[in-house]
Amino acid sequence: MIVWDNFFWFTSYILVFIALSAFGAHRIKVLYHFWKHRRDIPEPQRQFEELPVVTVQLPIFNEYDVVENLLRYVSALDYPREKLQIQVLDDSTDETAAFAEKLSAEYAATGLDVEYKHRTNRHGFKAGALDEAMVSAKGEFICIFDADFQPQPDYLKKLVHHFTDEKVGMVQARWGHANKHFSLLTRLQALFLDGHLVLEQTARSRHGEFLNFNGTAGIWRRQAIVESGGWQHDTLTEDLDLSYRAQLRGWKFIYLKDVVVPAELPPDMDGFKSQQHRWTKGSIQVCKKILADVWRSNAPLAVKLEATAHLTSNFAYLLTLCTLVLMYPANFVMGSSWHKAVFVDVPVFFFASVSVVVFYMTAQGSQSRWGWLKALPYVPMLLALGIGMSINNGKAVLEALLNQDSEFVRTPKYGITTQEQAAKKKTHYKAGKSIALWLEVALAGYFGWMIALAAQRGQWGSIPFLLLFFGGFAFVASGSLVKRFSMERFQPATATA
Repeated sequence: MIVWDNFFWFTSYILVFIALSAFGAHRIKVLYHFWKHRRDIPEPQRQFEELPVVTVQLPIFNEYDVVENLLRYVSALDYPREKLQIQVLDDSTDETAAFAEKLSAEYAATGLDVEYKHRTNRHGFKAGALDEAMVSAKGEFICIFDADFQPQPDYLKKLVHHFTDEKVGMVQARWGHANKHFSLLTRLQALFLDGHLVLEQTARSRHGEFLNFNGTAGIWRRQAIVESGGWQHDTLTEDLDLSYRAQLRGWKFIYLKDVVVPAELPPDMDGFKSQQHRWTKGSIQVCKKILADVWRSNAPLAVKLEATAHLTSNFAYLLTLCTLVLMYPANFVMGSSWHKAVFVDVPVFFFASVSVVVFYMTAQGSQSRWGWLKALPYVPMLLALGIGMSINNGKAVLEALLNQDSEFVRTPKYGITTQEQAAKKKTHYKAGKSIALWLEVALAGYFGWMIALAAQRGQWGSIPFLLLFFGGFAFVASGSLVKRFSMERFQPATATA
């Protein structure tokens, strides 16, 4: 019986970590394509002799704290006023509506073409607002900014000339991080996002693979939106959905890594959980909707394989959940042997750990010469945060697989970049609750107990790995608990994750 138990746990351990290692191996592939094309900077075929009409759409929902700043940045865009339309697409149910309408009228009085549209039903959420606004949009090209984005005056001119290539359907700029130094959480989020924004998007774009519109800070050719079926709201990530439908119809996407538009990272744990839950669940919904079409298309096999890796990447959270079950038998039932060390521990360490470190350090090093060195101390906590989010994001994957509906929850935005501003400013959000919180608390205690048990048995080699799990769940749970029980005025928006 003991032998059979060992065989069962050993086999399960190998299968789970082989799958996790496959995701790690994919990071190496992304790194290779990034370095291969790092000097292939996209350039427009030519310049427009006469600039085209551009409609800038600003979808907002209860974002009182940032809407004034948003309109200030957008109104300062260096583009002929007769060729620029601004649509404020407001689904707000609080005082934001009156404030945004007032601001829109004030900017319209200066000569800008500003259209304020307020909906009361939120049908289709952001996708619904964008779809309804197309009727009165005047532009041949549609630019979209979420409420916390801060485009520089030359943004439109840097992007629009790429559309002189009639095959280009979308041009995407890179997100920056206006409040990166706000807290440990925002620093870790910046590291996490830069892996996607700096490496993955650049590699996919320049290697001719499918990439995604990031929902904001990009410009669409109107024809590409219409021909691809328009904005649809049967998933929580309408941007990813439309991106794949457009590229399957042959539209080319361009990613400009060096055009950076600052935006706000969620400064509190519940806001981060809510954002990650929506992104994770939506990506799986799109995977279910689109992946078969990808494989039925005429795209090259390599493109199909990369699209599959892209759309299925969040299934890794289910594998992480499996490791929670396997951690105790892996350390205290199976014991250690040279077979386990050679065929499991070493490959897993390389593909699932070393590849992660190299991946995220490369993203930082490509932005500044010593960026990787400054980010290096944060890598252990970055790994721990990914583990700690496994309950929240694993739940999102399961909800998508089980076709469980949920509301589109906007990420809270506060318009603050420092702790001093947070202490002084009254925000317009109320604290939310996370049903995953108490499981995260329990898992922090569970891994704390396993660390103590490993120390008692002298299994010192397993303690660093266990510390990642303990630290991850403790960090994620404490971030929610502090806000839950504090009396601070700075509070997160309602979260459903």
